[in-house]
Amino acid sequence: MFPVEIAFMALEHLADVVRIEQASFPSPWSRDSFLNEITGNPHASYFIARPAGQSAVLGYAGIWMVLHGAHITTLAVDPVYRRQQIGSMLLDRLMREAFLQGARFIFLEVRDSNTCAQGMYEKFYFTVRGRRARYYCDEDALVMSRTIG
Repeated sequence: MFPVEIAFMALEHLADVVRIEQASFPSPWSRDSFLNEITGNPHASYFIARPAGQSAVLGYAGIWMVLHGAHITTLAVDPVYRRQQIGSMLLDRLMREAFLQGARFIFLEVRDSNTCAQGMYEKFYFTVRGRRARYYCDEDALVMSRTIG
């Protein structure tokens, strides 16, 4: 494993982010969706993982601050680099950002079938709090959360 750094997402990362998004999700966000998040949403914080000193994006993640909580909106790692702790590094950065912004809890939705992601969240002490029926057009989502601090 090579050194990985986490940085704020910027315009120059969008092509890689969209490529990873399309490889990761059946209903991917568009480039404009990410552009709006990083340039027009004052409640959003988005990050990328990259090899130290390089520009290639290995993964990305984002949160929205909602009242006293943080909502993880997305987290994905390039399929080539999965199972190398990059998702965990991104999740750790999201949790630190949420804490810095005063969040008392953090939550997310995850596909019912995505047991790999659920396992990562459980390692960070997220627990299932509920289910959103048909949250994804083809599948239910589990709602997972944990307190911060």
